[in-house]
Amino acid sequence: MVKRTGRTPLVADKRYPSGGRRKSSAKASKTTRKNSKPGSRAKAKTSRTAARKPATRRKSSSRRGGGGGGILGALRSLVRGIFGLIWGFAWRMGMVIALLIAIGVGYHYSQLPEMDTLLDGRARGSVTLLDRDGKVFAWRGDQFGGVVTADTVSPNLKHAVIATEDKRFYRHFGISPRGIASAVRINLSEGRGPLSGHGGSTITQQTAKLLCLGEPYDPNSGRTEAEYEADCRQGTLWRKVKEAIYAMAMEAKYSKDDILTIYMNRAFLGAGARGFEAASQRYFGKSAAEVSPAEAAMLAGLLVAPTRYAPTNNLSRAQNRASVIVGLMEDQGYLSAAKADQARKHPAELSEAAAARAGGYFADWVMDETPEFFGDKTTEDVIIKTTLDQNIQAAAEEAMKFVFQEKVSEGSKAQAAIVVMSADGAVRAMVGGRDTRVSGVFNRATQAKRQTGSAFKPFVYATALDLGASPLDTVVDEPFCMNIPGSGQWCPENYTHKNYGRVTLTEALKKSLNIPAVKISEKYGRDKVRLVAKEFGLDSELAAGPALALGASESTLIEMTGAYAGILNGGSSVTPFGLTELRLMGEDAPVFGAAGGIGERVIRSEAAGQLIWMLNKVVDEGTGRRARIDGWQAAGKTGTSQQARDAWFIGFTADYVAGVWMGYDDNTPLKGVSGSGLPAEIWHETMARVHDGREPKPLPIREPIPPNRPEGAETSGGGVGGAVNQLLRDIFGGGANR
Repeated sequence: MVKRTGRTPLVADKRYPSGGRRKSSAKASKTTRKNSKPGSRAKAKTSRTAARKPATRRKSSSRRGGGGGGILGALRSLVRGIFGLIWGFAWRMGMVIALLIAIGVGYHYSQLPEMDTLLDGRARGSVTLLDRDGKVFAWRGDQFGGVVTADTVSPNLKHAVIATEDKRFYRHFGISPRGIASAVRINLSEGRGPLSGHGGSTITQQTAKLLCLGEPYDPNSGRTEAEYEADCRQGTLWRKVKEAIYAMAMEAKYSKDDILTIYMNRAFLGAGARGFEAASQRYFGKSAAEVSPAEAAMLAGLLVAPTRYAPTNNLSRAQNRASVIVGLMEDQGYLSAAKADQARKHPAELSEAAAARAGGYFADWVMDETPEFFGDKTTEDVIIKTTLDQNIQAAAEEAMKFVFQEKVSEGSKAQAAIVVMSADGAVRAMVGGRDTRVSGVFNRATQAKRQTGSAFKPFVYATALDLGASPLDTVVDEPFCMNIPGSGQWCPENYTHKNYGRVTLTEALKKSLNIPAVKISEKYGRDKVRLVAKEFGLDSELAAGPALALGASESTLIEMTGAYAGILNGGSSVTPFGLTELRLMGEDAPVFGAAGGIGERVIRSEAAGQLIWMLNKVVDEGTGRRARIDGWQAAGKTGTSQQARDAWFIGFTADYVAGVWMGYDDNTPLKGVSGSGLPAEIWHETMARVHDGREPKPLPIREPIPPNRPEGAETSGGGVGGAVNQLLRDIFGGGANR
């Protein structure tokens, strides 16, 4: 039997391709099935089902082995689905954020003004103070020296700023992702939050911050300027986002050099300087277009911490910071190795005015005396010419330091103050405390009201002399008591606890005796003494009781010094002053002039001359001997308050009046110090330096005529007349003939 291995192809199979053949075979099969018996159809069906099963198993096996089904397939499908959702959400959100950023940038772009209007952003003006010779010695307010641009400023300064703050400034679009990432990494490595510390801000972002994102300061907002600036410097995430958007708007609106120009003109650089021109003038006395690499590095170093690195606060610290910046300039190719080495070997030095910082207390006092709208709160740039003499100021500062270094025990908290003025009240120097080069602190020369002690006694004797007494009149120094209504008996004592019997008025003042001073005050009227003191300028409230004569009242050093100036000028009142002229910058005509000077006469010139003679005896022979100046006549008076809480010496030569106060801020009694001691020595050291090299001049002394004067000679009397004078002498037991 021959086994059939195939079938004979039909004619149709030859006529059509294989696909057609399959269709014909299917049709033939269908016809065959239709003509077959039922049993045959069932058998065929079973045979076909059995034939299909292996194929199905092979297909399922293929899916399991290839990862196309089962648990892994389901997970893969799930991940693909989640990723698809996230991607869809992310690109849609990205589009929304990009749209919002574009809207924000566009909005700020439309609101940004012309670049020129953003260069001077000060909320207040500046005050420049000149000494009596017209030289600058101090600045107050926000100093703006004028506009500098990226083209006109010294290339050294431009390169120093870029090297320090943003070396990729000319390559980014306003923000630096690399810089931000680096800052976040450094902050986290130093244990801070990602936004705390280093900010990664570009110069454009810093400029946006200086502009407070376009929000100007409103004085009527209820916020101070400091609070406004603190709000502008917020470091929150939302603030950083807004800052970045504003920075990109600036990049779209302005050129890179425009942005750098705004930055260099608005940056705060310490000591009240706004912008690099003001800072260059402030520290080096030259334009920002002329600074050397060392000076440029020091100025750029102020950007990170203006107060800390201000050379007027700590020059060596500022120089060290500048050395670091010189290194950055060298690394980035802005300086050759030779120039960088030269800048390190020859660091920047302060100008003479900046180095001296003379008259810090004086400048504060002048500002306090100036109307606010031209002073601390000025919106204009103001120039004030003052009475300050920088040589005298330096002499007072040196004297203060010398005495405290040489004669005050180490660790002592005692303070002192000095005022020097001319006889017309023009203040030439002022030291308000032991720390001489400071400003904005408590000024003991003008703000401290202290008991005057015996320094008040000259006004007791001025009253007596004006009413006709003579320096040679006598008074009995003896135990003395008074009954004070409401207080009972009061018995003053001398500082030495001794009594000296009958003494002249000159001797009483020379030895600073208390009992004679009280007797004279009561004799001529303590109300008159109070009136004379007030007219001489002691505006503080004066004691009402008999202790007035002993200096129980309080006064300031500048008031007391001004009152003594009235004695020197012949008996006319004096209003101490420091301002001689105020004008607006750019204008020649002054707004106003001096508000002080010599006023009305208080006592007769004869009485003033006699009092000067008495005070000269105090220095030559009495308690003020330590104040004597070789070759010069000097007059003055010591003063020590109750329990030695205050010690004074106030006196004068023909040229200047000087006052010295010493004590503790908390009223602790001084130990072993009286007005005849350290205050007199400080006065001597000050005035010896002030008068060094000057031609000596005599004091305007009027020496009293002795009692045995010839008939017809000029008398020392006046005022109330000889008869009244004699009557007063008879009543109170004094007299020139005793």
